[in-house]
Amino acid sequence: MSLIQALATSLSGLSATQANLAVVAGNVASAQTPGYVARSAVQVATTYGDGSEAVRIASINRLLDQFVQQQLRTETSGGAYADLRAGFYQQLQQVYGPPGSDTRLDAVFNKFTTAVQGLATSPSSTSAQGATINAAQALAQQLNSTTSSIQALRSRADQGIAGDVQQANEALKQVAAINEQLAGDNANDGAAAALQDQRDQAIDQLAKLMDIHVVPGNGNQVSILTGSGTTLVTANQAAQLAFTAVGNVGATQQWNANPSKSTLGTITLQLANGSSTDLVANKAIRSGEIAAYLDMRDNVLVQAQSQIDELAAQMSRALSDTTTPGTAAVVGPQSGFDANIGGLSPGNSIQVTYTDASSVAHNLTIIRVDDPTALPLSNSVTSDPTDTVIGVNFTGGPASVVAQLTAALGATGLQFSNPAGTTLRVLNDVANTITVNKVSTTTTATSLTAGGPALPLFLDGNAPFTGVITGAGLESTGFAGRITVNGALLANPTGLVAYQPSTPIGDSTRPNFIYDQLVNATPLYSPATGIGGAAAPFRGTLSGYLGAVVSQQGQAATTAQSLQSGQAIVINALKARFDDTAGVNIDTELSHLLTLQNAYGANARVMTTVKQMLDTLLQL
Repeated sequence: MSLIQALATSLSGLSATQANLAVVAGNVASAQTPGYVARSAVQVATTYGDGSEAVRIASINRLLDQFVQQQLRTETSGGAYADLRAGFYQQLQQVYGPPGSDTRLDAVFNKFTTAVQGLATSPSSTSAQGATINAAQALAQQLNSTTSSIQALRSRADQGIAGDVQQANEALKQVAAINEQLAGDNANDGAAAALQDQRDQAIDQLAKLMDIHVVPGNGNQVSILTGSGTTLVTANQAAQLAFTAVGNVGATQQWNANPSKSTLGTITLQLANGSSTDLVANKAIRSGEIAAYLDMRDNVLVQAQSQIDELAAQMSRALSDTTTPGTAAVVGPQSGFDANIGGLSPGNSIQVTYTDASSVAHNLTIIRVDDPTALPLSNSVTSDPTDTVIGVNFTGGPASVVAQLTAALGATGLQFSNPAGTTLRVLNDVANTITVNKVSTTTTATSLTAGGPALPLFLDGNAPFTGVITGAGLESTGFAGRITVNGALLANPTGLVAYQPSTPIGDSTRPNFIYDQLVNATPLYSPATGIGGAAAPFRGTLSGYLGAVVSQQGQAATTAQSLQSGQAIVINALKARFDDTAGVNIDTELSHLLTLQNAYGANARVMTTVKQMLDTLLQL
């Protein structure tokens, strides 16, 4: 090797060492910087045309395990989902009131039943009547307040979606922009590593918002897809998410996959080619904060609202509804029942039980539905899974009712007729192959002095609650937020006792009826509440149902908290594994620094020696 070759070799060594020293210095200086990934310089040997050997820096690499990084991002999405749900559940628990407190929903209900029990003992007592009205108002106000709080949480979730969508769009744009900057052959230096750190931070932020999958490409490019496979970023092209928040969400506002029926915003993905897709309807977002917000807004909190709506509806119906059995009717060889349908309000029903030719029993629930846009009805509008539900428009009179029932149920063998006035007659077939076992009507008392103990103690605003079904949905939806005490009772509490003008002042018939219905009645509750299942809905007292609601919500909150804790453990373990390679280890860097100092010194000595030899040669 000539002196010139030796000089070139040592010079390349010094240059490579200086580059390594710069990398070490950058690692140490950025050790505490969030998102910084430790770097290392990749050295390669090279030979020049004159036969001299040298070393050069081929690239500046980031030290990370991409497999662990992808796992960490996946679990980060799950952790964000679990964190947000646990937080919402904790707030939902506060809506029902602290356990054991006088303001808890079940405690307020118990105060109402206790007041009614006192009224049944002393019907003529004005103080007992006043106490009952006050307790009823307190319960109605508590249901109103609970509704407001649940809807406030739904509004917060709706606004949270809007905020997260904006953050996601910013992250997607940033990833696409950095992809463009990194494209090309010169994307292997320290500046490229810094850009990759920035891109990773944007991707990590996106992973917190939604479940994603990152696919590395050529030239330091990455593509990003949702967990379900929908493309979000490819090269320098980023799709954009669109969402419109509604502001204050109401109990009747619900998301629906059918845009014409939905009253809440959905998330659409606007693609570069101008097309769009509904990510919510396609279930493309399955984890992360956005998925948690959607779940709380459209499922968990909707169910929580339906639970207290069902309590309000069943309580109101227990006090105001009366079921009247039909009277036996025989016409030649046929038999059945007559029922008076004149008192049915929209939402009231006729119940028919019959046995077919195969000795199989059938239950029919015929509901008065005067809004044609609500027809036909689904069987899910009643709580009994064994019911077949028929909606009938009563506005055309009894003859029209008979025609509609004949068209809908004629194939069963049942025969319907209107012998006179508002009487509906239901008979078996002439051949007696079927048997009509029972016919009854359920009507709502709309007056305090209708002649029976039933009364409209609770109203839907200013109108009796009858369970009306319209094209907009069920009257029970959001009823807990609208329930009020009958204004006539507020003005004259004696209506709690007097069910007809001649009722004695000390008659306990109505107070005993109210107490028995509140404490002992065991209605069937809607499966939509999540209490019981579709095949076996919950049946029990109002107090038992309320206890089941509070218990279920408490268990759900505990489960959410456990999921949050478990997810945190997984994330911390993965983060530790990721930091083992990607994090800066000061001890390792200092050890490397000593090695580089020795290398620098050795190359410097070679250059010094070569210089001395060249000087000697020049002197000769």
